[in-house]
Amino acid sequence: MRKPAKLIAAASTVAMLLGSTALVPSTAVAASAEMGKKIAEDRKAGNCFACHSYEGAHLPGNIGPPLVAMKARFPDKSKLRQWIADPTKTNPDTMMPPFGKHNILTEEEIDHVTEWVYTL
Repeated sequence: MRKPAKLIAAASTVAMLLGSTALVPSTAVAASAEMGKKIAEDRKAGNCFACHSYEGAHLPGNIGPPLVAMKARFPDKSKLRQWIADPTKTNPDTMMPPFGKHNILTEEEIDHVTEWVYTL
């Protein structure tokens, strides 16, 4: 095989491998979001639907705002995560529990819930 042909073959292989690994992050995000939904709907953990409505919620509450258009409301995902972890930093009078500060959820669970809420 001539050098240009080897180079093209090697480049094609690298492109194929990079393309296949590009699917991993989105799969990991989807899995994290699915775990977040389970945590959010667990009455002993997040229990988000006790206060919030969202598509698919069973008997949702109306104390908190509906969980819709979350990417538009929180373009910076880290601010959404901060809000879930400790909303009292932004609004000391909020009724939302500080899930991180009060150790209601672990840091990892907050990450999962943030991924799920960001899909709404």
